[in-house]
Amino acid sequence: MILPALVFFLINSYFPMVGIYYAFTKFDFNKSLFESDFVGLKNFEFLWKSGILARLTLNTLSYNVAFIVLVNTFAVAIAIMISELRIKWFKKLTQSIMFLPYFISFVILSVIVYNIFNYETGVWNTLLKSFGMEPVDVYSKPVVWIFLIIIFYLWKNIGYSMVIYLAAITGISDEYYEAAKIDGANIFQRIWYITVPMLKSTFVLLLLFALGSIMKGQFDLFYQLIGNNGLLYNTTDILDTYVFRSLKVTFEIGMATAAGLYQSLFGFILIMTVNYIIRKLNDEYALF
Repeated sequence: MILPALVFFLINSYFPMVGIYYAFTKFDFNKSLFESDFVGLKNFEFLWKSGILARLTLNTLSYNVAFIVLVNTFAVAIAIMISELRIKWFKKLTQSIMFLPYFISFVILSVIVYNIFNYETGVWNTLLKSFGMEPVDVYSKPVVWIFLIIIFYLWKNIGYSMVIYLAAITGISDEYYEAAKIDGANIFQRIWYITVPMLKSTFVLLLLFALGSIMKGQFDLFYQLIGNNGLLYNTTDILDTYVFRSLKVTFEIGMATAAGLYQSLFGFILIMTVNYIIRKLNDEYALF
């Protein structure tokens, strides 16, 4: 039963690792795969000295930290609020509405965003014009997109995490709440002293899973919303989009492979370090 999964990962994850060699070469399309000039660490040196690697790392980490913290925080809060609802039909309706954006593709999201912020015919600028104000070219303002990307990511993913936390809350025994009521605890005390501590293990587990891909970024989100708009690269370019653009636009295979290898190694070290710290603090919450 394990064989199909094993074959899948061998073909798609392990055999392609041979391509790591390109990170140390100046790739030449006129030569065969392994005949390109070996340049050692020059690709990494260029990425570092040019400041590209530092900027990409900062952007990737900053966005993912914001995604992880905000999504989990809001998901816990919303899950607790929904769990306290007593009208069943309203509770189910709220869950469905919150969960629906998760199934909307990033391609559709990009169309929605474009129709909102388009300079000529977008909803936002149409409203500004109707009030006698000057239109704003949102696609030329890098700082604005820091907040827009985070907002749209939260809109799309909070519902999914909320369902996970809601399932964890459902698994909490009613005896705890009944005992707290007898002792005179109000609803806020029951949430703070029973629900929140009971969600700790779920929160830590989801946090570790998220940290495992913290250097991967959200390629679909960034590429679909930003595309090849160079004006926004300083604040929106992450490792995944840089690698893709290096392969598709500039054809710098050596640079792209070097950035990808750095991304994988950095992410591996990060997850191992965090897991080690958590294992020292509480062995039960560690992944391994």
